[in-house]
Amino acid sequence: MKAQLLTKIAPVEDRPLELADLPLPEPGPGEVRIRVSVCGVCHTELDEIEGRLPPKLPIVLGHQVVGYVDKAGAAVRKLQAGNRVGVAWIYSACGVCAFCRAGDENLCEQARWTGKDVNGGYAEYMVVPEAFAYPIPARFADVQAAPLLCAGVIGYRALRLTGLQDGEALALYGFGASAHIVIQVAKHLHPKGKVFVITRGDGHQDLARKLGADWVGLPTETPPERPHRAIDFTPVGETIRQALQNLRPGGRLVVNAIRKRNTVPELDYARHLWEEKELKSVANVTRRDAQEFLPLAAAIPIMPEIEEYPLAQANETLVRQKAGQIHGAAVLRISG
Repeated sequence: MKAQLLTKIAPVEDRPLELADLPLPEPGPGEVRIRVSVCGVCHTELDEIEGRLPPKLPIVLGHQVVGYVDKAGAAVRKLQAGNRVGVAWIYSACGVCAFCRAGDENLCEQARWTGKDVNGGYAEYMVVPEAFAYPIPARFADVQAAPLLCAGVIGYRALRLTGLQDGEALALYGFGASAHIVIQVAKHLHPKGKVFVITRGDGHQDLARKLGADWVGLPTETPPERPHRAIDFTPVGETIRQALQNLRPGGRLVVNAIRKRNTVPELDYARHLWEEKELKSVANVTRRDAQEFLPLAAAIPIMPEIEEYPLAQANETLVRQKAGQIHGAAVLRISG
């Protein structure tokens, strides 16, 4: 099968992915093999390639996978050949630790991550445990569904962790693949609230306005009122300080990032954290997040903005991702 293979840590500008011929994977007990149709491109892949989140090498990246069950291993009970499914960042968890028993499998120390610990969707085929493959609502085409599986699912988790109530103001820092989905969910669930978007680039700002932002500004500007909640989608540490300073008393900032490209600047307690402000991180996702979000996305319906590229252009797509030149979400077409 054809696959884009990462064999070394390097700047993404070096185009380190290599188009390779790999053996067709075989599903083990409880696993299914998927013929991949499309795979979304995520900022996390930049962190893997450049070593901020080192993967197991060599590795096939990609964790926003949509495809069709091609073969089932022994003990598979629910899925069968031809079923359309999606695969997200969480690939498996132990199922028995305290975190897993509490539904917090995203914190399981034995959890494995798609495209980091095991081969992902930048390939014509992949295998996944049946329990970690999700039915895709019929409303979505394959290419529309792909960004929902990470940008959408983890954005939904971040929004849920803010504790946002209807009528409150939400600030979104950065407006890429995840934020442009979150604004649609927030507007649907909390129609009396306001959403402020702080982002660079005319294209990102125009998209935010198109999707209903109540105010759009640059990082050098201040929202028209202090938000109750905020989500930081950016790869830079400075945003955390800025967002905390802008929050109203008792506000909460959720950081939707696995890694930052640079360190968080020193915080002044009185300016940034006093008045019972809260700072919370998002650590991966659970199956529950995907199982709740995908039907919600279909009901709204969420319509991601998509830029589609062939698998052979994975390196160039990642360079564009790093430069902030993707408007909405980038998706690689693998087959079909």
